[in-house]
Amino acid sequence: MTEPVLYDLKGLKCPLPVLKTRRRLAHMPPGALLVIETTDPLAVIDIAHFCREDGHALLETQPLDSGHRFQIRKGGE
Repeated sequence: MTEPVLYDLKGLKCPLPVLKTRRRLAHMPPGALLVIETTDPLAVIDIAHFCREDGHALLETQPLDSGHRFQIRKGGE
């Protein structure tokens, strides 16, 4: 099991959290864990949709005082 990588996307507005998450995951091996934190209120919808569309597993969505934290396992081979 790999250690999760934390990616701080706080302060970015739609569509940047999804675009940056997609780019970061592209450079990670299948099965890798990425934890992102965002303040964008639309990220709850956008990140879940992105994971479904791109074949990644959204393992956890956690509300924070100023936004949300998402734990994603990269899909793939």
